Amino acid sequence: MENNPNTTRKNGVRFPIRYLMAIMGSIGLAILYGFKVNVSVAIVAMVNHTAVKLSTSQNSETDNITTTSANICQFEDVSNVTKITSENGPFVWNELIQGFILSSYFWGYIVSMLPGGRLAELWSAKWVMNGSVLLNLIASILTPIAARIHYSLFITMRFLQGIGGGVSFPAMHVMIAKWAPPNERSVIASIVYAGTALGTVISILLSGLLAANLGWESIFYVEGVLCLIWCIAWWLMIADSPEKQTRFISQRERNYIVASLGGHSKEDVPKTIPWKQVFRSKPFIAILIAHFCSNFGWYMLLIELPTFMNQILKYDMSSNAGLSSIPFLCMWLFTMILSKTLAILQERGLISVTVSRKIGTLFASLVPMVCLIQVSYVGCNRMIVVLLMTIAVACIGGMYCGFLANHIDIAPNFAGSLMAMTNFVATIPGFVVPVFVGKLTHGNQTIEAWRIVFLVTIILYIIEILVYTIFGSGNEQPWNKIKTSDETSDQTLPLRENNAKYSS
Repeated sequence: MENNPNTTRKNGVRFPIRYLMAIMGSIGLAILYGFKVNVSVAIVAMVNHTAVKLSTSQNSETDNITTTSANICQFEDVSNVTKITSENGPFVWNELIQGFILSSYFWGYIVSMLPGGRLAELWSAKWVMNGSVLLNLIASILTPIAARIHYSLFITMRFLQGIGGGVSFPAMHVMIAKWAPPNERSVIASIVYAGTALGTVISILLSGLLAANLGWESIFYVEGVLCLIWCIAWWLMIADSPEKQTRFISQRERNYIVASLGGHSKEDVPKTIPWKQVFRSKPFIAILIAHFCSNFGWYMLLIELPTFMNQILKYDMSSNAGLSSIPFLCMWLFTMILSKTLAILQERGLISVTVSRKIGTLFASLVPMVCLIQVSYVGCNRMIVVLLMTIAVACIGGMYCGFLANHIDIAPNFAGSLMAMTNFVATIPGFVVPVFVGKLTHGNQTIEAWRIVFLVTIILYIIEILVYTIFGSGNEQPWNKIKTSDETSDQTLPLRENNAKYSS
């Protein structure tokens, strides 16, 4: 207990730098997630929905078949509906083009993830993260010009932002592995990754307000400026590891972190990853499957919730932004409460790391699954749908202290690469979901079409629950072990002595 720097806080020493790193990382991910979702709101203001609907009805002679009034929500407050139709932007992009625009971010995201994770481990997680945000800054400033020239250039800018965003999670996993003592890992990881929920809240609200009052272009300029401020602060305040941190940190805290992590420094990181053993590891495969299934539901709600609120529940732009952001605010609060609760239970020896991770994952899958089943059949009851969506999104926050923190438990030395690998696979839903939803709802914005989307998500949640509950583990895996230079010399010394004895 003597080495624990938390005991010095009572004497007014200083705020622990590891928590400053977590808060700064959280803000960085909030900014990046803001870019991930801001187009979901901006596109509602950018597209001329009236022209798209006219063009769809003219090009489709079979539209006459269609949908019964039971599958289309009818509301008495017509003012909301008229507001929507009057909020038309300059671009006539149909649902398929919108789907490609929304998914293009994830094309770049998936390309950069694996090299970004390894680069963060071998070079510098701090600078990989900084570069990630800088690339988003440049692409954001150029986005309005690109969109006006052609939607293909808009897609290119989103692709570049995805490249930046793709390295962020692996980089922050490496930062957590180097900065978080094992008994504080759940809380620090949750602080960092809860920034994604907070960023979603702020971005949806800010994007809605900016689009409604200053025009859709302002979304990209204002959020670009926020990027620049964060990059400067991160550069000045944070280092790759406690050993390299020269500002703000006390010697007591530095010693405490290094000792709790076993004293491994950056030079101890192996140059190769034992991929064969990794892919034979049931705990890793459990994380991989859980990450993929969970992300399908997460991205479905993250990307498509504003569209669902607009097209099915008929909320206007300002209501849409506010209501779409409430679930993510609840998610942020829920993540903080759950992670702290599980950390306390672990400290008191009431649950193991494995049980803690499974509880978090169960919240992130079982509760949203039940909510989506209900949403599929409650029809047009706005209040119940919004309540269910809020509960679903809030509980998804359990993933941050569930399977998302699990990479560091099973293999802290390869945390960035393992996170990159599972996130690589889990990003596939990011570009599949918008195209899948766009295809199903093209000229068919009905409850029946959205019900299919929800039911596919429910099936994947069932798979996640079964696999992770059976095979998930919080124990460090044998293939993570590093042979330090001291250990190597200890092993070679007897061999040399024997050789010398025989030679003499």
